[in-house]
Amino acid sequence: MADTTEQKEGADSMIADIQKKITDAFDIFDHESNKTVDVREVGTIIRSLGCCPSEAELHDMLAEIEEEEPTGYIRFEKFLPMMTKVLMERRYKPVPEDQIVKAFQVLDVEGRGYLMPEELSKYMTEEGEPFTSEELEEMMSQALDPEKGYIPYKDYASLMAAEET
Repeated sequence: MADTTEQKEGADSMIADIQKKITDAFDIFDHESNKTVDVREVGTIIRSLGCCPSEAELHDMLAEIEEEEPTGYIRFEKFLPMMTKVLMERRYKPVPEDQIVKAFQVLDVEGRGYLMPEELSKYMTEEGEPFTSEELEEMMSQALDPEKGYIPYKDYASLMAAEET
């Protein structure tokens, strides 16, 4: 009988820890301190919690927690249970490093092991879900080797994968 009590306490503790992380992340973006955040910031909050949903998955998540009459804000009381379930089920985990490298290799048609900033910029703004100029600038600041003037993508892929939580 003690085992099940200890297991339940362990699960309760894990849920409490997860909910604290969610609350802390949400509170950073709750600028009015009224338990709401701008709907446009929800993706950033979710990603800060180690989840990497696609834009379509993020849209589905927002549809699940948005008010029936969209207000442009998401309420904490709706965000918390949805996000707790997502984290407990370990959904939307980051892509492993080897898959990131393979994606870059597809873009590196000459097999050089690096991409020039212009190439990466073109791919990131003209293909798939285009990056904004701010997102591209942030990516380049991390990916570009300032001494060599290009992106050694194996190094960058390992940096991207190392940021998993």
